[in-house]
Amino acid sequence: MQHASNRRFRWLAALGLWTMALASASALAADGLPSTGLGQSWPNATDVSASPHWHVYVFERNGIRYVQINDLGGKVRAAFAASNGNFLVLPVGADAAHVATPQEPQTSTARAKGEVVYHDASVNVLVAPLANGATGVYVANGDCKDPIECSSRFN
Repeated sequence: MQHASNRRFRWLAALGLWTMALASASALAADGLPSTGLGQSWPNATDVSASPHWHVYVFERNGIRYVQINDLGGKVRAAFAASNGNFLVLPVGADAAHVATPQEPQTSTARAKGEVVYHDASVNVLVAPLANGATGVYVANGDCKDPIECSSRFN
Protein backbone atom coordinates (compact mmCIF):
# COMPACT_ATOMS: atom_id res chain seq x y z
CA MET A 1 0.00 0.00 0.00
CA GLN A 2 2.82 2.43 0.91
CA HIS A 3 4.55 1.64 -2.42
CA ALA A 4 1.43 2.61 -4.44
CA SER A 5 1.10 5.87 -2.49
CA ASN A 6 4.73 6.82 -3.14
CA ARG A 7 4.32 6.09 -6.85
CA ARG A 8 1.17 8.22 -7.02
CA PHE A 9 2.91 11.08 -5.15
CA ARG A 10 5.91 10.96 -7.53
CA TRP A 11 3.60 10.91 -10.54
CA LEU A 12 1.64 13.95 -9.24
CA ALA A 13 4.86 15.82 -8.38
CA ALA A 14 6.28 15.12 -11.84
CA LEU A 15 3.03 16.25 -13.47
CA GLY A 16 3.08 19.46 -11.40
CA LEU A 17 6.69 20.25 -12.34
CA TRP A 18 6.00 19.52 -16.00
CA THR A 19 2.93 21.80 -15.95
CA MET A 20 4.91 24.64 -14.33
CA ALA A 21 7.74 24.26 -16.86
CA LEU A 22 5.27 24.31 -19.75
CA ALA A 23 3.49 27.39 -18.37
CA SER A 24 6.72 29.34 -17.89
CA ALA A 25 7.97 28.37 -21.36
CA SER A 26 4.72 29.63 -22.90
CA ALA A 27 4.95 32.88 -20.95
CA LEU A 28 8.47 33.44 -22.24
CA ALA A 29 7.44 32.59 -25.79
CA ALA A 30 4.49 34.99 -25.57
CA ASP A 31 6.53 38.17 -25.22
CA GLY A 32 10.17 37.11 -24.95
CA LEU A 33 11.13 40.32 -23.15
CA PRO A 34 12.08 40.52 -19.48
CA SER A 35 9.79 42.46 -17.16
CA THR A 36 12.36 43.33 -14.48
CA GLY A 37 15.84 44.83 -14.35
CA LEU A 38 15.14 48.38 -15.53
CA GLY A 39 17.66 50.83 -14.07
CA GLN A 40 20.40 48.26 -13.51
CA SER A 41 23.89 48.66 -14.96
CA TRP A 42 23.97 45.09 -16.21
CA PRO A 43 20.36 43.83 -16.31
CA ASN A 44 19.58 40.21 -17.01
CA ALA A 45 18.35 41.11 -20.51
CA THR A 46 19.68 40.82 -24.03
CA ASP A 47 21.68 43.76 -25.34
CA VAL A 48 19.78 44.77 -28.50
CA SER A 49 21.94 47.76 -29.40
CA ALA A 50 22.47 48.52 -33.07
CA SER A 51 25.75 50.22 -32.10
CA PRO A 52 28.97 48.76 -30.70
CA HIS A 53 29.35 51.98 -28.63
CA TRP A 54 26.21 51.56 -26.50
CA HIS A 55 24.16 48.95 -24.66
CA VAL A 56 20.38 48.98 -25.15
CA TYR A 57 17.99 46.83 -23.14
CA VAL A 58 14.27 46.41 -23.77
CA PHE A 59 11.75 45.34 -21.13
CA GLU A 60 8.02 44.87 -21.34
CA ARG A 61 5.34 44.82 -18.71
CA ASN A 62 1.56 45.09 -19.09
CA GLY A 63 1.87 45.98 -22.77
CA ILE A 64 4.26 48.88 -22.16
CA ARG A 65 7.75 48.68 -23.60
CA TYR A 66 10.66 50.18 -21.66
CA VAL A 67 13.96 50.98 -23.36
CA GLN A 68 17.14 51.67 -21.41
CA ILE A 69 20.39 53.03 -22.86
CA ASN A 70 23.69 52.36 -21.05
CA ASP A 71 27.20 53.39 -21.99
CA LEU A 72 29.94 50.80 -22.48
CA GLY A 73 30.91 51.02 -18.81
CA GLY A 74 27.39 50.02 -17.76
CA LYS A 75 26.37 53.49 -16.60
CA VAL A 76 22.65 54.03 -17.14
CA ARG A 77 22.30 57.07 -19.40
CA ALA A 78 18.53 57.22 -20.03
CA ALA A 79 15.30 55.21 -20.17
CA PHE A 80 11.82 55.74 -21.52
CA ALA A 81 8.48 53.97 -21.82
CA ALA A 82 6.73 53.49 -25.17
CA SER A 83 3.17 52.49 -25.95
CA ASN A 84 1.09 53.06 -29.10
CA GLY A 85 3.23 55.94 -30.39
CA ASN A 86 3.40 57.68 -27.03
CA PHE A 87 6.65 58.06 -25.12
CA LEU A 88 7.32 58.90 -21.49
CA VAL A 89 10.82 59.81 -20.32
CA LEU A 90 11.68 58.04 -17.08
CA PRO A 91 13.71 59.75 -14.34
CA VAL A 92 16.49 57.19 -14.74
CA GLY A 93 20.06 57.73 -15.82
CA ALA A 94 22.69 60.43 -16.05
CA ASP A 95 21.16 61.96 -19.19
CA ALA A 96 17.46 61.70 -18.29
CA ALA A 97 17.14 65.48 -18.65
CA HIS A 98 18.40 65.25 -22.24
CA VAL A 99 15.86 62.82 -23.69
CA ALA A 100 13.70 64.24 -26.47
CA THR A 101 10.43 62.64 -27.61
CA PRO A 102 7.59 63.86 -29.83
CA GLN A 103 5.58 64.47 -26.63
CA GLU A 104 8.51 66.18 -24.83
CA PRO A 105 10.68 67.77 -27.53
CA GLN A 106 14.01 69.35 -26.66
CA THR A 107 15.16 72.62 -28.18
CA SER A 108 17.91 72.10 -30.71
CA THR A 109 19.93 74.83 -32.41
CA ALA A 110 21.95 72.64 -34.72
CA ARG A 111 21.99 69.23 -36.23
CA ALA A 112 23.72 66.84 -33.86
CA LYS A 113 25.71 64.01 -35.34
CA GLY A 114 24.86 60.79 -33.64
CA GLU A 115 24.06 57.20 -34.28
CA VAL A 116 20.95 55.07 -34.17
CA VAL A 117 21.31 52.73 -31.22
CA TYR A 118 17.91 51.02 -31.43
CA HIS A 119 15.18 50.62 -34.00
CA ASP A 120 12.08 48.46 -34.22
CA ALA A 121 8.65 48.85 -35.84
CA SER A 122 7.46 51.32 -33.19
CA VAL A 123 10.59 53.00 -31.79
CA ASN A 124 13.64 54.71 -33.27
CA VAL A 125 16.40 55.91 -30.91
CA LEU A 126 19.40 58.06 -31.81
CA VAL A 127 22.14 59.07 -29.36
CA ALA A 128 24.27 62.16 -29.98
CA PRO A 129 26.88 64.09 -28.01
CA LEU A 130 25.77 67.54 -26.86
CA ALA A 131 27.93 70.68 -26.73
CA ASN A 132 27.86 70.65 -22.90
CA GLY A 133 29.40 67.16 -22.74
CA ALA A 134 26.13 65.36 -21.97
CA THR A 135 24.51 62.83 -24.24
CA GLY A 136 21.29 63.62 -26.06
CA VAL A 137 18.83 60.80 -26.63
CA TYR A 138 16.29 61.36 -29.40
CA VAL A 139 13.27 59.05 -29.42
CA ALA A 140 10.74 58.90 -32.25
CA ASN A 141 8.19 56.60 -33.84
CA GLY A 142 9.64 53.65 -35.74
CA ASP A 143 8.75 55.11 -39.14
CA CYS A 144 10.65 58.37 -38.50
CA LYS A 145 13.76 58.70 -40.67
CA ASP A 146 15.40 61.43 -38.54
CA PRO A 147 14.79 61.07 -34.77
CA ILE A 148 16.38 64.46 -34.08
CA GLU A 149 13.91 66.19 -36.39
CA CYS A 150 10.95 64.12 -35.11
CA SER A 151 11.65 64.90 -31.45
CA SER A 152 13.10 68.43 -31.42
CA ARG A 153 12.09 72.06 -31.69
CA PHE A 154 14.57 74.01 -33.78
CA ASN A 155 15.48 77.61 -33.00
